Amino acid sequence: MQERLLVLWTSGDRTVAMNMVCMYTLNSKIRGWWQEVTLLIWGASGDLLVNDPELKKKIAEMRSAGVEVIACKRCAENMGIVEKLEETGVKVFYTGEFLTEWLKSGSRLLTI
Repeated sequence: MQERLLVLWTSGDRTVAMNMVCMYTLNSKIRGWWQEVTLLIWGASGDLLVNDPELKKKIAEMRSAGVEVIACKRCAENMGIVEKLEETGVKVFYTGEFLTEWLKSGSRLLTI
């Protein structure tokens, strides 16, 4: 089985974002801890991201390193931030089925 990690980022806490989400997700990819790393932005984390220039830079750094960065479209629609997320290079789509398939696959999930 391929070693895949999905980081499900739901927290709107900036300290958590900077000191756990960004650090672990990026290092997981650049250090080869996981072959495939995906960051799923869901809920409050999206609102935090679009309003924080430093977090936007971190997301760009992750994307450049090969982390796939995606976001829940329904959450983004509810908060009116779909376009702002897309401007950061985040792929925004309805992620319920994606998350369900990930969980059923037996791949790893880290929820923050």
